[in-house]
Amino acid sequence: METLDKFDLLILRELQNDGRLTNTELAQRVGLSAAPCWRRVRALEEAGYIQGYRAVIDRQKIGLGVLAFVRLDAERNTGEGTRQMEEAIRRIPEIVSCHYISGTGTFELQVVSRDLASFSQFAREVLINLPNVKDLHTSFSLGEVKTSSAWPLGHLKGS
Repeated sequence: METLDKFDLLILRELQNDGRLTNTELAQRVGLSAAPCWRRVRALEEAGYIQGYRAVIDRQKIGLGVLAFVRLDAERNTGEGTRQMEEAIRRIPEIVSCHYISGTGTFELQVVSRDLASFSQFAREVLINLPNVKDLHTSFSLGEVKTSSAWPLGHLKGS
């Protein structure tokens, strides 16, 4: 599957909005019969367009009241040093997102924590001890204006 047509994009949009749709409901919404819709979903999964299905959980309701943005500066930007940092970051569940960035810093992390005290302890005991860390800079979310895991698909060909 190299290109997406309008039905593929409709399927992706609908599943982003509600991943719990039955195949029958999905087929009806995108204007296909059930069997072709099911085959398209399977093809999208196998081609890696759909990577999984999950529940979106309110972090504050489960006690993760702090969202911090942490920019890590590497001591040395070498291939091996960067790989070591990446491996260590992947193993830490409190780090929910990590991006290798341009400009000032090496990595931009999103870190969740119960409260400021537990984040401070986490930063002192975990973040600063990651391999190859020279410095870290932290900003805290004061409120979420928009959070989405849905990609904007309207500009793609076929839509």
